[in-house]
Amino acid sequence: MKTLKVFILCGGKSSRMHSEKGLVLFQNKPFIEHIIQAILPITDNITLITNTKEYDYLPYTKIPDIVTDKGPLGGIYTALSNSESEFNLILSCDIPLISTELLSELISKQNDEAEISVFASESRMHPLIGIYSKKVLPVIKSAIDNNDLKMMNLIANVPHQIIKIDESENFHLTNINSADELNDLNINLS
Repeated sequence: MKTLKVFILCGGKSSRMHSEKGLVLFQNKPFIEHIIQAILPITDNITLITNTKEYDYLPYTKIPDIVTDKGPLGGIYTALSNSESEFNLILSCDIPLISTELLSELISKQNDEAEISVFASESRMHPLIGIYSKKVLPVIKSAIDNNDLKMMNLIANVPHQIIKIDESENFHLTNINSADELNDLNINLS
């Protein structure tokens, strides 16, 4: 893989968290900063997909969604439309436990024939920690036009690669969607 651009999806309604998800504090630091910290040993080529000014304190490029209210698919569409790289690391803003090691594993195992590469364990797939090729843009555009916004449908419709992980790794890839989930996370780590 020659160049890798990283996009963090900071959109979303955050209806269950009741605040901007990427800015929720975990161990006295916003989620987004934990994620950036995991990315920086790999690259500083980071762009935030966001429709709010709340991330303006971070020194990275910010791009608003091209098409709003289309969930993660809309964010990925915006990211790939604004990328000059064939392969792009796409991350959601609500995975504070993601590590440089896991991201490096994803990058090193990525197969250039796959248009999408994601982690999955026996019980779960993690579509918002993945490498997406610009080649999927027409498929995403069609899905958005048809309001078929399920990530699993997108993955099923393109050449993809599932990188197997142990169930125990799910913990580090978990996205935190609610105050209860954040509370559980704090309890599990204490």
